[in-house]
Amino acid sequence: MNGAEAVVRTLVASGVDTCFANPGTSEMHFVAALDRAPGLRPVLTLFEGVATGAADGYGRIAGRPACALLHLGSGFSNGAANQHNARRARTPMVTVVGDHADHHLGYDAPLTSDLEGLARPVSGWIRRVGGSAEAGAASAHAVAEARSRGGRPVTLVLPAHAAWDEGAQCAAPVSPHTPRRVEPERIEAIARALARPGAAMILAGPALHGDGLEHAGRIAAATGVHLLAPTSPARLESGAGRVMVRRIPYFAEQAVACLAPYQTLVLAGGVEPVAFFAYPGRPSRLAPADAALPCLAGPEDDIVAALADLADAVGGGAGSAPRRAHVRPEAPNGALTPQAVAAIVARALPDGAIVSDEGFTAAVPTVEALAPAAPHDHLFLTGGAIGQGMPLALGAAVAAPDRGVVSLQGDGSAMYTLQALWSQARAGAKVTTIVFANRAYAILGIELDRVGAHGAGDLASSLLDIGRPALDWVALAHGMGVPAVRVAETAALAAALDTGLRENGPFLIEIDMTAAEVGLTPRRRHDVIN
Repeated sequence: MNGAEAVVRTLVASGVDTCFANPGTSEMHFVAALDRAPGLRPVLTLFEGVATGAADGYGRIAGRPACALLHLGSGFSNGAANQHNARRARTPMVTVVGDHADHHLGYDAPLTSDLEGLARPVSGWIRRVGGSAEAGAASAHAVAEARSRGGRPVTLVLPAHAAWDEGAQCAAPVSPHTPRRVEPERIEAIARALARPGAAMILAGPALHGDGLEHAGRIAAATGVHLLAPTSPARLESGAGRVMVRRIPYFAEQAVACLAPYQTLVLAGGVEPVAFFAYPGRPSRLAPADAALPCLAGPEDDIVAALADLADAVGGGAGSAPRRAHVRPEAPNGALTPQAVAAIVARALPDGAIVSDEGFTAAVPTVEALAPAAPHDHLFLTGGAIGQGMPLALGAAVAAPDRGVVSLQGDGSAMYTLQALWSQARAGAKVTTIVFANRAYAILGIELDRVGAHGAGDLASSLLDIGRPALDWVALAHGMGVPAVRVAETAALAAALDTGLRENGPFLIEIDMTAAEVGLTPRRRHDVIN
């Protein structure tokens, strides 16, 4: 058995069943091993950022790692933005990167690079396989490390000689690190803190779905504290019947106003909230300067158990959590404003759907409208590196093929990884993509004003405008094998969305949003979306 086959067999034995791949010469032995060692489903992607973004989406929904197979340092660099998002989301994923054989590195061939140096900032753990004999064991440890410390993307570098040399063996699975149990003294201290006026909890990670969210709801019912979430959580259970959680707003001044009433902000699974960017005259820290920020549990702690213990300590009974009522908006008529789109999507969203959100400005009303819609999982742009939405939707659909995914997508960010549409068609992924085509980097128009960059004229505007020439998303989708339609009024969107949700594969809807936003200055855009 060669090293590549040992890697594949060990990944399968360790519970990895999907590989999103964009391979090259150094990975050909891994590719060949897929037929000799069945159990690892390959999903071809046409760009490395799609592979890493899809592995992120898979891990967020499945709760276990997928594999991303990339080629050398250049291929890893192409996928690094979405691996950054996965690191911020604490997604378990294993990125296998082929590299030159060790004896070839000294010749400085054209594709030689410092692969480990490139991978380090976006990887929670890195290991370079020294030879075929250690390939299996290294793979088992990679899966365990991906599932440890709250979840994280890891990088396994597989040099060509370690892949093709014989003498390798499949390794048995390695148990991940056991999360730390929060000590009773800390539970008691947090219970006392929640008894004080003006307390809230900021939930992250496993605290925002499943048992973690249920226990947080018990705490809220017993103490009256408000439950908050980061602006872009990795995965948030939302919709009717779910525990009510309020997301901290994106804009710093709105986030400051949101957090101002609280003297105590208990961190449960995350870190102190800070602004996405620095702005002249505005704070980077969002919490009140005198607020206490006690930590119940960090990402490496057993967050769910800590919430359960705290719920018991404050007397939170089972089933006592405050929950969202189901609200189905009225069917809108006429022009497709962002608010009309929001109402249509909220009315149509099926039970148990997954929402991948990279819609930015135009999708803000949709996010708000979905909160009391049918129960669903909402996946956000956690790391802020755009080009995540469509790959994330692909990975989520592969992880949960029966649930259906609705992808809210801005047209500018969609161009970063539009190749994901081809992979969605190839995999038969049940994804309905809604492209908000406002022909602009609208968020940058807002930020231009907010950072105080005065005096911007036609040259500056040309860097924010993507409407000359206009992108034809119907043609782009058709060219990649995805059925698509363009809509410009409410009845057409409702009919198209119904069609898309009934498809057994991908479907794309391009919404012409220009009519709703024509003539808006950056300042006016800011007023509209807020």
